[in-house]
Amino acid sequence: MLFEVWAPDAERVALHFVAPHGRADGATEGADASGTAGDRAANGALTTGHAVATGYAPTGAVSAEHVPMERAPGRPGWWRADVPARHGDRYGFRLDDGPLLPDPRSARQPEGPDGPSAVVEHDRFVWQHPWAGRPLPGAVLYEMHVGTFTGAGTFDAAVEHLPHLAGLGITHLALMPVCPFPGTHGWGYEGVAPWAVHEPYGGPDGLKRLVDAAHGHGLGVVLDVVHNHLGPSGNHLPAFGPYFTETHHTPWGAAVNLDAPGSDEVRTYFIGSALAWLRDYRLDGLRLDAVHALHDTRARHFLADLSGAVDALATHLRRPLFLIAESDLNDPRVLAPRSGGGYGLHAQWNDDFHHSLHTALTGESQGYYADFARAPLAALAKTLTGGFFHDGTYSSFRGRRHGSPLDRRATDAHRLLAYAQTHDQIGNRALGDRQAAGLSPGLVACGAALVLCSPFTPMLFMGEEWAARTPWQFFTDHTDPELAEAVRDGRRREFAAHGWRASEIPDPQDPATRDRSCLDWSEPEREPHAALLAWYRTLLAVRAAHPELTDPDMTRTEVTYDEEARWLCVRRGAVRVVVRLAGEGTAGVPGAGGRARVLAAWPDADAVAADPDGALRLPPESAAVLKEE
Repeated sequence: MLFEVWAPDAERVALHFVAPHGRADGATEGADASGTAGDRAANGALTTGHAVATGYAPTGAVSAEHVPMERAPGRPGWWRADVPARHGDRYGFRLDDGPLLPDPRSARQPEGPDGPSAVVEHDRFVWQHPWAGRPLPGAVLYEMHVGTFTGAGTFDAAVEHLPHLAGLGITHLALMPVCPFPGTHGWGYEGVAPWAVHEPYGGPDGLKRLVDAAHGHGLGVVLDVVHNHLGPSGNHLPAFGPYFTETHHTPWGAAVNLDAPGSDEVRTYFIGSALAWLRDYRLDGLRLDAVHALHDTRARHFLADLSGAVDALATHLRRPLFLIAESDLNDPRVLAPRSGGGYGLHAQWNDDFHHSLHTALTGESQGYYADFARAPLAALAKTLTGGFFHDGTYSSFRGRRHGSPLDRRATDAHRLLAYAQTHDQIGNRALGDRQAAGLSPGLVACGAALVLCSPFTPMLFMGEEWAARTPWQFFTDHTDPELAEAVRDGRRREFAAHGWRASEIPDPQDPATRDRSCLDWSEPEREPHAALLAWYRTLLAVRAAHPELTDPDMTRTEVTYDEEARWLCVRRGAVRVVVRLAGEGTAGVPGAGGRARVLAAWPDADAVAADPDGALRLPPESAAVLKEE
């Protein structure tokens, strides 16, 4: 098996196997779900991240546990050693006789980020379900944190609830990051091994079992990956080379090196990681965390290189693959084609839609909500028809103009994601409270109608479909006591500036904080959760049945509203989505009634009535979806 590593500043590099090398005990550590060898033809070469199999190595101990590596001919900074090894063997690298370090391209860290790496032969896994892929147009995403989706917090435990999601009308799971981090529980955004899978969740084979089971239910899988920083503990990349640069700084410290000396290899490293997730785990897409924190001054942006590589892999694999950016730039270049100087990404989160909807539902106006809260229905109408609210307008939160207009005629609507809640918008609140904790069922129902019948790709945050009231709080499990205390104090100081007492802020390191954040799967059996779950199912069925609701042409969405009467009507072809958020008595929505049949209504069809003049009358906190006959 060929082991390779990039260590440009090292004078000597050695490959070190951790006993027992060769698995003399006959164990089959990390066996796949069936315990048998996988389909090599379907999965390609054996890999361990940095190690590429050149043929199946015989079992038994290697004669030398400490193998000096040679410089790779024609590849400056690269070292290599071709030695027998097998699935499960644990190893690491020593640079200039230093401590044992894990492989930067490790696919498995069985003892955590600071322990040795383990060889992973990806083709050992037997995939049970053929998968041709599921593209993004027409999708409905479901953001899931594996560690709190169930109390067990594992991939296998999540599998048990896939029938619920398929029956709901979800098309894709959107997994939050699963890369290793110190400890057991955390959000995942402090991962430190970008090619590996967190062992407490179930490791590489556990992720494959979840993906395979999802595909068996017709569900695609998207994974959140973090390229803009690594966590503060267990990150060994700086020992190997210039993976980070002081040229730029981020909220997490030195930036990932995308444009300074040595950046060619760093860019290749992160692109290789992205391709490995899509190829080795049969994922359908990736969500790219905070791309605005990827500092790159080179003529061709890292994101353009990444999207080009993903498009090429999709062609090779003959199945659709896509990239979804998290970006707060409101920059059309994120979605623009590479041929026109854009980055060529396939979609992006749209926080402007969230902010306008959130202010309309809750009335909150602090921080970045201020601009949206001045006239929330007007803000919502602008985002529904144009994509961005801030498209060159003044942002009081930033103290400057922000964004640039999207070309509505050239940008398919499905390339923007619409959502009422996300892990960020819940977890970054002081108490991690969901909207359902403070909103009536009627307002929750109105928000659902606007998300699921919007022109954009809808996304739900786990439990949202039944208006879960369990909080989703910020939690960590740092094993370094000083780091744990710094995170705890920093969280309290952050919210003290907004008037919160320290005793009110959940301790991120307290296991109870994570436990409180786990979904309560008994909630959907009780009211009002059961009724709201039925409402989400109805809306998703309506969306799937009527092509107007997945029409990608943004120019065919029209919105009318009355800020004072608190109603808003979205017209999408023959379909109308009408909500009344507040007020006294019933209010008439001009032109929304007429000769139309009700496809869905909250609280029920009897709550809406058409006037002879064609107006639709709605009580407060009600919603209706209608179609012209």
